[in-house]
Amino acid sequence: MRQTRFAAIALLAALAASSADAMEIKRVISPGGIEAWLVESHANPLIAMRFAFRGGAAQDPRDRQGLAYFVSGMMDEGLDSVAFQERLQSLATRMDFDAGRDVMLGNVQMLTANKDESFELLRLAMSKPRFDADAIERVRGQIIAGLKFDENDPEEVASLAWDRLAFRDHPYGRPIKGTKASIAAITRDDLHGYLRRVFARDKLAITVVGDIDAETLGRALDHVFGALPQRSELAPVADVKPPLGPAREIIEMNVPQSVAQFGHRAFPRKDDDFMAAYILNYIIGGGGFSSRLMEEVREKRGLAYSVHSNLFPYQHGAVFVGNVATQNERVGQSLEVIESELRRLAEEGPSAEELAGAKSYLTGAYALRFESSSSIANQLLWIQIEDLGIDYIDRRNTLIENVSLDDIRRVAKRLIEADRLITTIVGKPVEARPKAAPG
Repeated sequence: MRQTRFAAIALLAALAASSADAMEIKRVISPGGIEAWLVESHANPLIAMRFAFRGGAAQDPRDRQGLAYFVSGMMDEGLDSVAFQERLQSLATRMDFDAGRDVMLGNVQMLTANKDESFELLRLAMSKPRFDADAIERVRGQIIAGLKFDENDPEEVASLAWDRLAFRDHPYGRPIKGTKASIAAITRDDLHGYLRRVFARDKLAITVVGDIDAETLGRALDHVFGALPQRSELAPVADVKPPLGPAREIIEMNVPQSVAQFGHRAFPRKDDDFMAAYILNYIIGGGGFSSRLMEEVREKRGLAYSVHSNLFPYQHGAVFVGNVATQNERVGQSLEVIESELRRLAEEGPSAEELAGAKSYLTGAYALRFESSSSIANQLLWIQIEDLGIDYIDRRNTLIENVSLDDIRRVAKRLIEADRLITTIVGKPVEARPKAAPG
């Protein structure tokens, strides 16, 4: 089964690899000094732009949690909101924003024929948002309605509780979407204040893919972003190292199956062992049906439909996090199996066969991330955000191939703390006792 899956991925990757290998990334500097990475392609009359301001929800004041998220919902207010949206639709232009922990993300897709008008709408959204009172209240109502919905979503509740336990008073411990009380308190001045502090040229990363040349892009960059402040006013955010457990918090919810989130601190993106940890996570729970946890929890014992894990190398603190959903009566057993398997991996490490399979998949599937203009732009943007270098695409698979069995076994001992997990459970679990808070 695993060999068939890897073969299929290799075939698909081969079809995509030729375009990925031929891709030329140009560093474009506008006349005004704004930098962007450009992949120029005239095969289709389309342009995709992705950009980010470093800062994100970590810049939300303690009493204004959800401010960045609120701002992201208001960024189509460069004109009267209805007129703005109607103009975007008439131009067949897509524009949206999203708030992450460390970045505010922007996404624009447009037809080449409409690029001048589309860039002008983006300029208005970036530098002249109106934030009219009726639009603020409409977006506020939408966010609060979403928060009420999230209160009954076990996965969302488990995730928020885990962040609070792991990150405590750090900005990462606060909900990105805020709370009903904090969203209700946000004012028009707060929205403008966030823009003034965060939306600045010194913390801006931009990627553009499609039917546009470097000279035209340079002029567009100055037009869209040139009026922004030269320097941001970001509040300092401390690095955080989440405490180790064991810790387990149970939040009762009347649902037929419980959701559990488990994990602990991990390695930052620039750590020398990060790539080995990335491969290890694929083996643990990031590889779907080929992962250890899926094999032990679902395939062998039928305890859960799904179990998976991931690494989140946030800018100020990295974590290894997993999730499982199972019947209330099986929560305790599922977590015991997960802890046992993590313990075994830490002690013995993966097998040579597991490492080879993970490498084959991770290197073979990489080209599939570059199938469209928007996906290419997204990949390049995150390479910029994580400061991996413009040549990272050329180096990435070699970095994976260079991880040895000794490396990954050493890193398994360094990363995995099976007896020190922080775990949150939402539901009505049976035989899943609470444990002390992490310390």
